[in-house]
Amino acid sequence: MNISREYKICSKTIMDTTDRRITFDENDVSDHALNFYKNVKPNWELLQNDSSGLNKIIDKIKKDGKGRDFDCIIGLSGGLDSSYMLHIIVNEFQLRPLVFHVDGGWNSEIAVHNIKVLIDKLNLDLFTEVINWEEMRDFQLAYFKSGLPNLDIPQDHAFIATLYNFANKYKVKYILNGGNISTECVRNPLEYFYYGTDMLQIFDIKRKYCNTRMKTYPFSSIFRHKIYLKYFKRINVFKPLNYISYIKKDAIKLLKKNYNWKDYPQKHFESRFTRFYEGYWLPKRFNFDTRKVQLSSLILTNQITREEALEMIDQPVFDSLTEKNELNFVSNKLEINLDELMHYFNMPRKYYWDYLNQEILFNLGAKFLNRFGSEFSIKR
Repeated sequence: MNISREYKICSKTIMDTTDRRITFDENDVSDHALNFYKNVKPNWELLQNDSSGLNKIIDKIKKDGKGRDFDCIIGLSGGLDSSYMLHIIVNEFQLRPLVFHVDGGWNSEIAVHNIKVLIDKLNLDLFTEVINWEEMRDFQLAYFKSGLPNLDIPQDHAFIATLYNFANKYKVKYILNGGNISTECVRNPLEYFYYGTDMLQIFDIKRKYCNTRMKTYPFSSIFRHKIYLKYFKRINVFKPLNYISYIKKDAIKLLKKNYNWKDYPQKHFESRFTRFYEGYWLPKRFNFDTRKVQLSSLILTNQITREEALEMIDQPVFDSLTEKNELNFVSNKLEINLDELMHYFNMPRKYYWDYLNQEILFNLGAKFLNRFGSEFSIKR
C-alpha cells in the first residue's frame, strides 16, 4: 500500500496526513474528529449520564463476588489510567480487586514507585507475573527484524493474555480495564498499531525471526478472550472511567496528593521500551508521533485547546543526549550492539499487509460487535 499525498492537518485536532489513511471533509475536519462527534461522544454522554446503570453494574460485580476473595481483577501498570482507576474502584465503588502486574522486563523506576505507593496506601496485595526474559527479548528482536512499526506487540500481547489467564485461573468474572474515551477517543492509525492479537501474523513473525521455542510466553487469540472466555466462561470487561468525570490534570493532582504518585513526561512512558518506541523509534523511523493522537483526544474532550496542543507537539520528545542514552539502554538490554540496532532502524520499512494477517476477520468481528451493541464504535 503506497499512499502519497499533499500534507494537510485537521482543523479541529492536530491529526494530519502522517496518518496516511486520514480523510477530510470540505472544512478540513478529519474523520477522527467527525467520528468522535457522530459516534463516540453521544454514546459516551449516555454512559456518563446513566448513574443508575453504573450502580447496577457495581452491585452486580459485588453480588457475583460474594464468597470469593476478589470480585474483580485489574492490571496495574503504574500509568495514570490504571492508577486512577484503582483509586476509584477501591475508594468510591468499594470493590475488592485482584491487582496484578505483568513484568515484561522494562519497568521504569517511576512505574515501580507508583505501583508500590498505591498498593501500600490502599492496603492491597499485588500479584506479579514475570515474563521469561529470554523469550521476551527474542520476541522483541523478531519484531525489529520484521521491519514492522509496532514493536510493542510482544509486551502488549503478554499483558492482555496474562490478564485473561489470571481472570480465568481465579474464576473472577469481571475485568476492569483502564481504557477510556476521555484521553483515548482518537485511535492510533492501523498501519502503525496493527492488532496485537492477530495470531496468524504473530506466528508468521515468530516462525520467520524467533530463535527460541517460546514455551512459557502467554499467547492468547482475540477469539479466545472475545468469544470463548466472554460467552462460555462469562468473563466480562468493564471500563469504569467511561462512566465518571475523568479529567487528566485533576487525576494527576489527586494521585500526587494522596499517594505521592509521580507523573510521566508522556502517556505510556511507564515502560522503558514503550518510551523508546513511541518517543524515538516510531517518529524517527516511520514519521509518526503518537502525541498527535494523545493530544487530539484531549482537544476533543475539551481538556486542552488546539493551540496548546500545537505548541506541545512542536517540542521534541527527547533532546540529543537523551536519544543517545535511550539507544544505548535499549541495545544493552536486548544484548545487541548499537550497530545492529541501527541496522534495524535503517532497513526497509514494512507494514502489517507485508505479512500474513487476519484483517478481514477483525473487520467483520468489529462490525458484528458494533451492530449487536457489544461495543460502541471508535473507528480505526
